[in-house]
Amino acid sequence: MFEITGTVKKVFEEQIFGSGFNKREFVLTIESGRFPQDIKFECVKDKVALLSEVKPGDKLKVFFDLRGREWKESYFVNLNAWKLESVGAASAPAATDDDGAPLPEPDGETVPGDEPF
Repeated sequence: MFEITGTVKKVFEEQIFGSGFNKREFVLTIESGRFPQDIKFECVKDKVALLSEVKPGDKLKVFFDLRGREWKESYFVNLNAWKLESVGAASAPAATDDDGAPLPEPDGETVPGDEPF
């Protein structure tokens, strides 16, 4: 489990795949050192609802897991957000629908529709 705080730069539309799998991505800008970093996260399945009230400019603390996999001898990493907290007194709390960290997937299991290409 990891956590990081930053400002929402962009929230993408929800993607729904033929298998029924769904995800929604967002970009968080992290003020780190001299150059800000734009980091893309994703919410999958029931966690997509966490982004329903989030908009660019919101300051959030994001709780996430690292997800890595190999596909055709290439390696990919996803940052899987599972809890969002609003930061700052001026903002309304972000949806947190927290039922704990997601369960790990068995080794070798591929999420349908989540292939990189």
